[in-house]
Amino acid sequence: MDALLLSRIQFGFVISFHIMFPAFTIGLASWLAFCEWRWLKTREAVWRDIYFFWLRIFAISFGMGVVSGIVMSFQFGTNWAVLSERAGNILGPLMSYEVLTAFFLEATFLGVMLFGARKVPEKLHFFATCMVALGTLLSTFWIIAANSWMHTPQGYTLTAAGVFEPADWWAIIFNPSFPYRLAHMVLAAFITTCFVVGGVSAAYLRRGEHVVAAKKMLRMAVLFAAITVPAQIFVGDLHGLEVGRYQPTKLAAIEGHWESGPRDAGMPLVLFGVPDDEAERNAYEVAIPRMGSLILTHSWSGQIRGLKDVPRDERPPVVPVFFAFRVMVGLGMAMLLVALASAWALRRGHLFDSPKLVNAWRLMTFAGFVALLTGWYVTEIGRQPWVVYGVLRTADAVSPSVQAGSVLASLIAFALVYAIVFGSGLWYIRKLVRRGPLPHDPGPDAEHGERRPKRPLSVGTPFEGTDIREVRP
Repeated sequence: MDALLLSRIQFGFVISFHIMFPAFTIGLASWLAFCEWRWLKTREAVWRDIYFFWLRIFAISFGMGVVSGIVMSFQFGTNWAVLSERAGNILGPLMSYEVLTAFFLEATFLGVMLFGARKVPEKLHFFATCMVALGTLLSTFWIIAANSWMHTPQGYTLTAAGVFEPADWWAIIFNPSFPYRLAHMVLAAFITTCFVVGGVSAAYLRRGEHVVAAKKMLRMAVLFAAITVPAQIFVGDLHGLEVGRYQPTKLAAIEGHWESGPRDAGMPLVLFGVPDDEAERNAYEVAIPRMGSLILTHSWSGQIRGLKDVPRDERPPVVPVFFAFRVMVGLGMAMLLVALASAWALRRGHLFDSPKLVNAWRLMTFAGFVALLTGWYVTEIGRQPWVVYGVLRTADAVSPSVQAGSVLASLIAFALVYAIVFGSGLWYIRKLVRRGPLPHDPGPDAEHGERRPKRPLSVGTPFEGTDIREVRP
C-alpha cells in the first residue's frame, strides 16, 4: 500500500461518511418545510409535533455533516496538493460560491429555525425553515457543479505548466453531465429521506405507538415515493445515455461489456456475472440478447465501445463498479415495487392494515443510504484512472511529498474518531426516534410568562397529564 492507494482509501472513507448526512438533511429540510406548512394550514397539533420531532434529528445530522465536510476539505491540501495546484483556479471558486450563496444562507436562518420557535412569529419561523431548505439545495448545486466538471471538463485552458485556467464559467458550471447529476442527486436525497420517514413510521405502527402521527407520515412517504422513485429511474436512464456519450469506458465497466461486436449484432444486457480483469471476460454470465442496446442506446442494434478496445491503464476497476451498480439498481427496483404497491393499497384504504407492506417499509428504512453510497462508488470508481476525466490522472494528482506512513496513521485516527463521534450522534438519533414525536408546547413559558427559545436537541418529556402513546383508532 503506497501513499496513492492509502490517500484514495482515506478520501473514500471520509466522503462515504460525509455524503450520507448532507443527502439526508437535503431531503429532511424540505420535509420540515412541508410539515410546518401543513401545521400552519390545518392547525392540527400532530403536524407541529412531527415537525419538532424531525427538527431535532435534522440538527444532529446537520452538525455531523458539517464536521465531516470540514475534515474532507483539508485532504485537498494534505493528500491531493497537485490537484489543488492544477485545478484550484476552477474548483476553488466553485467551492467559495457554495459557501457564499448556500452555507451562509443556511447558517443565518438555522438559528431561527432551531431556537426561535417560541421567539419569532410563526410565519417568520416558516420562512426560516424554507430558507434552510433552499440553502441545502443551493449547496447541492455548487458541489455537484464542481464534481461534474471533474467528470466532463470544459470551459478551460491549460497553461504550459498544466494548470487549468477558467475560460468560460458558464461552460464550467453547466458542463454536460451537470444537469443529469444534479437531478439524480437531489432525487436520491429526497428518496433517502422519504424511506427513513416511512420506515420510522412503519416501526411505530408495528409497535402501536404514535399511531396518528405515524399514519400521516407514512401516507406522505408513500405518496412522495410513488412520484420520486419513477422520476429517479427516468433521470437515471437519461444520465446513462450521457455517460455513454462522454464516459464510454465507465459505461462499459458498469455493464461488464468487453467486446464491441459487429454493428448490427446488438449488445446483450448482462444481468449477472463475475468480471475477470485479467482474462477480460465475465464468468457465470447471465445476459439478455440485444436488451443492452435497447436500454443503453435506445436502439435495437446500438453499440458501445468494449473494454478490450481501451488500454488496460485507462480502464477503471471493473468488479466494484459492476457490482455496486447492480446493488443500486436492485434497491431502486425494490423501492419502486414497495412504493407502487403501497400507493395502490393506500388508494384502496388497506395500507395500514397490511402487515406485509408495513414490514416492507420498516425493512427498507436505510435502503436509500445504501443505494446512495453504491451509486457514488459507481460514479467515482468508474472514472478512474482519471481525477479530471481524460486530462489529469489520479496518480499524478497526489501530493508528491506525502508519506504512506503518515496517511495510514491519519486514516486510523479518522476511523477511531469517526467511530466515537458519529457513533455517539447515531446513538442519540436512535434515542430520539425511540421517544417519537412528543406533544410540543408552542406557547409562552407558563412560569415566567416570557417567550423563550426551545432547546432543539432536548429529548424532552411529555407534559403532565399526557401520554406519549396515542390510542389505537
